[in-house]
Amino acid sequence: MAKTYEGGVPLAEVVRSGFVEGVHRGSVVVLDGTGAPVAGAGDVTSPIFPRSSNKPMQAVGMLRAGLPLTDPADVALVAASHAGEEFHLERVAALLRRADLTEEALHCPPELPVGEAAREAVLRAGGGPARVSMNCSGKHSGMLLTCLAAGWPLDGYWRPEHPLQQRLTATVEEFTGERAAAVGVDGCGAPVLAVSLTGLARAFLRLVTAEPGTVERTVADAMRAYPELVGGTQADDTRLMRGVPGLLAKVGAEGVIAAAVPGVGAVALKIDDGASRPRMPVLTSALRRLAVDAPILAEYTEIPLLGGGLPVGAVRPLW
Repeated sequence: MAKTYEGGVPLAEVVRSGFVEGVHRGSVVVLDGTGAPVAGAGDVTSPIFPRSSNKPMQAVGMLRAGLPLTDPADVALVAASHAGEEFHLERVAALLRRADLTEEALHCPPELPVGEAAREAVLRAGGGPARVSMNCSGKHSGMLLTCLAAGWPLDGYWRPEHPLQQRLTATVEEFTGERAAAVGVDGCGAPVLAVSLTGLARAFLRLVTAEPGTVERTVADAMRAYPELVGGTQADDTRLMRGVPGLLAKVGAEGVIAAAVPGVGAVALKIDDGASRPRMPVLTSALRRLAVDAPILAEYTEIPLLGGGLPVGAVRPLW
């Protein structure tokens, strides 16, 4: 039986009008440029579901299996949790047309865009949930194109026993240096693999330190060159990659994020209650332990809390 995640320690506090009204617990690991741990808190060796933070490794597995993408922007989209903005949807549709497929071939469920502005635009136009709008539709499009290139059946491409998913599992295990402790069903219907935060940080460090021309470096370079496609105009990982030279970042559901800077190190963290608001202040604190600094990080040192429309407090890191 896989070791159970033991939970974390207080990583951030919620302060309103000078009163601490809540605490977010979690776990975080910091690796240096060689992959050695230099700081950490909580349980960083037991498995967690990294959720969409696994997508860069899955993209590597798809390219290795023959995914025929030459445009780095398309590679970035395959590794994305996009906000459903118009430029995301147009590129997903173009990927499907390339294979003479419609969005009905996607197994991800119909959803409204996760980006607030994109969601409001759809509703104002009288639209509704669609498979192409689901934030994982780029990944699923890549999976379909990979199956066609490899000669694998499209039917059941999302099932853990499918040859595609077997290949992607092997890739995640290779990059994290761990066997997947559990296989679950992600929000998009595809498998999600449980690995430790240390393994996740190790994988991101490998992506950014890979030799130019390798598949893993191709994925890392594509994501950093087209960060808006990875998240969205205002997504946290997008803004980090725009603002910190060389940084690769990818958020995951349930309070997960991983980031790495070549020659510097990597960070992976999980907020135990799944909240997103403490994620960036804790990540900023962790990156500063690696002497990473940039103006964008000042915006994430604390997350403001409002009262009556005015700032009255903040979510701030304890670690």
